[in-house]
Amino acid sequence: MLRITLARCLLAALLVVISSLTGLAADDEKLFVAEPLTQPKEFTGGIEGPQCDAAGNVYVVNFKEDGTVGKVTPQGKGEVFVTLPNKSVGNGIVFDHAGAMFIADYVNHNVLKVDMKTKQISVFAHQGGMNQPNDLAIGPDEVLWASDPNWGNSTGQLWRIDRQGKVTKVATEMGTTNGIEVSPDGKTLYVNESVQRGIWAFTITSDGLTDKRLLKQFPDHGFDGMRCDVDGNLYVTRYGKGTVAIVSPKGEVLREIEVLGKSPSNLCFGGPDGRTVYVTEVDHTRLVKFRVERPGLAWQRWQKK
Repeated sequence: MLRITLARCLLAALLVVISSLTGLAADDEKLFVAEPLTQPKEFTGGIEGPQCDAAGNVYVVNFKEDGTVGKVTPQGKGEVFVTLPNKSVGNGIVFDHAGAMFIADYVNHNVLKVDMKTKQISVFAHQGGMNQPNDLAIGPDEVLWASDPNWGNSTGQLWRIDRQGKVTKVATEMGTTNGIEVSPDGKTLYVNESVQRGIWAFTITSDGLTDKRLLKQFPDHGFDGMRCDVDGNLYVTRYGKGTVAIVSPKGEVLREIEVLGKSPSNLCFGGPDGRTVYVTEVDHTRLVKFRVERPGLAWQRWQKK
């Protein structure tokens, strides 16, 4: 009995030490400090649309040449995953719960669907009335949303794409719509306007959008992509300033992180715990990464598969 009690005491003490060391490691971790993941010039100037799969690989458009989708491991090793057909060029990427990849093809006005096992590429949705599908977002109901800027006129619109690929215009007469995201509860759609520097929120209804309201207006620098963490905070790339801004659901700027280049185009969450942010950085055409306190929304959805 004494031996068993002693063994239990030693085991408890060991667990306390391990827990303490783990806590120290977490406390010592450098948060919000960007570092390169890939080498410069592995992508073209069209580097965009990062998104992680369940294994933590990052998929980014225009690896080596335009019209490709690259696959980058968490260690930074990249390769061409697929080449898009019909001279298509991708922009934003999202995954659904089943693991299919959806790509905004801005050249041919498509949303493409990629079977990740066979690498077969099909047209999931097409709408000739689009200027271009730019960035994509996906909600808990797996409905897709696409931003659609007209860069020449500094205007834009928004599209809803249901699970059957039906495309419906849901907002017009906007500025240059770019980054787009759905809140964790699926009730709010966020979209930013790159030229006008505003972030807007809409209430999502069963078939569209209502209650447009300004979440945050910035005085300078443009925007590109944005994604939510699990708490609903928006991580927004500030193109021209070289930072990622963290904006609360109330429109408060909580922090800005420098990302080693003036032109961050988009971002995603990944890593084993969902707390690594990957940023496509145009100046050096590379991926950079930094650690954060809270996991990303897209990573959390992978855990619920």
